[in-house]
Amino acid sequence: MDVNISPYDLRQLIRSGEFAGNTSGYSKGFVQGNLAIMPKEWANEFLQFCQLNPKPCPVIGMSANPGDFLLPDLGKDLDIRSDIPRYRIYENGKLTQEVTDVRQFWRDDLVTFLLGCSFSFEEALIADGLEVRNITEGVNVPMYRTNIACRPAGRFSGTTVVSMRPMKPKDAIRAIQICTRFPSVHGAPLHFGNPEDIGISNINQPDFGDAVTINKGEVPVFWACGVTPQVAIEQARPPFCITHSPGHMLVTDIPNSHLAIM
Repeated sequence: MDVNISPYDLRQLIRSGEFAGNTSGYSKGFVQGNLAIMPKEWANEFLQFCQLNPKPCPVIGMSANPGDFLLPDLGKDLDIRSDIPRYRIYENGKLTQEVTDVRQFWRDDLVTFLLGCSFSFEEALIADGLEVRNITEGVNVPMYRTNIACRPAGRFSGTTVVSMRPMKPKDAIRAIQICTRFPSVHGAPLHFGNPEDIGISNINQPDFGDAVTINKGEVPVFWACGVTPQVAIEQARPPFCITHSPGHMLVTDIPNSHLAIM
């Protein structure tokens, strides 16, 4: 499939079940987002958690009213119940199943949050001539739980999840310069170098996604990741919640350039 497919056409393929894969590298030029959907009773506390932790949880959109599943501000004919390749269903903080459509689970009290995703800044890195290893190798980006604590808000707390891309040190410095322009999609890396400094014991065994090759002379570079809210949800244990499956994002009609600070 053409990776330059329009966001609308990609969402149509996802909705019809013809595409159910990782969205990294698809619909170049457009914002991809992480998903969190929960009952109205929990939504204000979750929003506060995101506001207190803007690096891993940058809010770029949310439903105007509980029960809204069409999000016209994010894309033409965008239906949040069917337009993500793979969803995760949580009950009382436990992951109970992964599905490709959540229409059967939809309720009138659900509030949708869309959080910025690192896939948006990957494009800026590639445009500057930097390699993004997970795209080169055709796999999902590796993601890891860390010991970096999030600021708690009400019932939500936890530690930061990071995504990793290996680079030569000089390229890591350039990546920091580039990503600083994109605070809405995690901004500059949190750390690069020794993984154990942030609580990662085995770089070859990510908690989410796939391992990638780290070549001689390269260091792992870690960005805050939008899977962080899933860790917070596991700990807060809301009675019901829907998220995306890691790497399977909502592809919007918003150009990446609209999120850049020049």
